[in-house]
Amino acid sequence: MNQKKLLIIDGHSLLYRAFHALPPLTNSKGQMTNAVYGFLLILFKAIKDVEANYIVACFDTKKPTFRHKDFKDYKVHRAPMPDGLISQMPIMKQVLEALAVPIFEKEGFEADDLVATIAQKAKANAEVFILSGDLDNLQLVDEKVFVYTLGKGIKDSVVYNEARVLERFGVRPDQMNDFKALTGDASDNVPGVPGIGKTTAADLIQRYSSIENLYAELATDTAVLKPKVKEALKQNKEKAILSLHLVTTKKDVDIDFNLASCEFGKFEKGKISTVFNELGFNSLIDRLKTIIF
Repeated sequence: MNQKKLLIIDGHSLLYRAFHALPPLTNSKGQMTNAVYGFLLILFKAIKDVEANYIVACFDTKKPTFRHKDFKDYKVHRAPMPDGLISQMPIMKQVLEALAVPIFEKEGFEADDLVATIAQKAKANAEVFILSGDLDNLQLVDEKVFVYTLGKGIKDSVVYNEARVLERFGVRPDQMNDFKALTGDASDNVPGVPGIGKTTAADLIQRYSSIENLYAELATDTAVLKPKVKEALKQNKEKAILSLHLVTTKKDVDIDFNLASCEFGKFEKGKISTVFNELGFNSLIDRLKTIIF
């Protein structure tokens, strides 16, 4: 295969999704393994679907990020990670290491920032597919970057390109941050502009292209908007600007990324077989053999 195709794994979001999608599973030692098993089912399907020949994984750290420092209530309502998931995190990393998949994490930044940075670095030399359990990375989609995510369960998948983002949200990928700055994001406690829903936000961004243009127009007092919408925007300008800052991923985090080191398939087969056997994932050994191109 001549075409280089990089799969960037958004580690925490995918593990969360797998944990909640599958019933509790344990190995012979009583260790919960459902999140790791589900993660691997999704990963192997994604590798096969996009014919990925380069793979890298990104994870959050426990330390606060620059977003927490800039907005003390960032993710304040987020429930703590379940114990059954906490115990699987090191196992997941052990499996990825056995598969010779490089892992990136950096204090002060979220996995999404690392994903964005790697996508930015890699897209000159490869097609990039971001494997994630959420849609935060849609802002990165362009002619070389795609988001591979899940449907209702873990068997259904959706690949977002530019057209699909526009079709679903009514805005282009490069406008997703402006869109979310208006709507907010309850899961991360990003405030947005109270009273502005998705339909109104999409209409505003379609008309003015960006938050910056929208507020520039509002400043002239000639903007043709519904009175309630105009008032909400004027009263919550600081929230909108803050929200835009919070949802925008960094594309220039200082990390030592090298595409060549992410080539997939250079793992020791005996090592991964041992790890899978310990976890009780015997069926995955044969499945892994079918996805090495």
